[in-house]
Amino acid sequence: MEEGAEIEGLDERPGGRPPARSFFEAAPEVVAPRLLGKLLVRRAGGVLLAGRMVEVEAYLGPHNQPPDPAAHSFRGPTPRSRVLFGPAGHAYVYTIYGRYFCMNVSCEPEGRAGCALVRALEPVAGLDQMAANRGLGREAKPRELTAGPGRLCMALGLTREAHNGLDLLDAGSELQIWDDGFAVADVVVTPRIGIHEAVDWPLRFAVAGNGCVSGPARLRMAAG
Repeated sequence: MEEGAEIEGLDERPGGRPPARSFFEAAPEVVAPRLLGKLLVRRAGGVLLAGRMVEVEAYLGPHNQPPDPAAHSFRGPTPRSRVLFGPAGHAYVYTIYGRYFCMNVSCEPEGRAGCALVRALEPVAGLDQMAANRGLGREAKPRELTAGPGRLCMALGLTREAHNGLDLLDAGSELQIWDDGFAVADVVVTPRIGIHEAVDWPLRFAVAGNGCVSGPARLRMAAG
């Protein structure tokens, strides 16, 4: 796939190109809201799947004061978290509940961990394949496909084994982030959800009014 190429034969034929590496070499709380409106694109067996990021959460590195106890990097590099301490703009995919996956984007310069968890996408291209990956019919609503970190990984067919560590800015990568110039008008900031530590830190960012934002109804309303 070439930078700037358009996706052929899909719902909206989105185009774009990966942002510069420097885009991701900032603190997670800076990178996370910047990711809203960007496209997460995967090439899967001749089909291209794409969704626009509408909800993300920032997780801070151990150099932060205070360190983020909810972050996987909290205790320093481990075999699981070493991607977070590498170059920015890479996929960090991990397993939850022994069966689902979550995908993060590494932030900060190499050696300083941080990441942004992608919590929800608005499907843009390849919706039929996303529905099939989720075990749903073609009539499934967009939020049923990609509202929630586990759902979106299932919809895109992302796994730790196949996608952890991929460079999201490499034009030849199976998994990429694209900037197509889409501008987000209004961003809602709330505490992160689904965690048990640092629960009051305002590090969840969502596109206001987007129906694919995840979480309880009251949080979806807050983002609307």
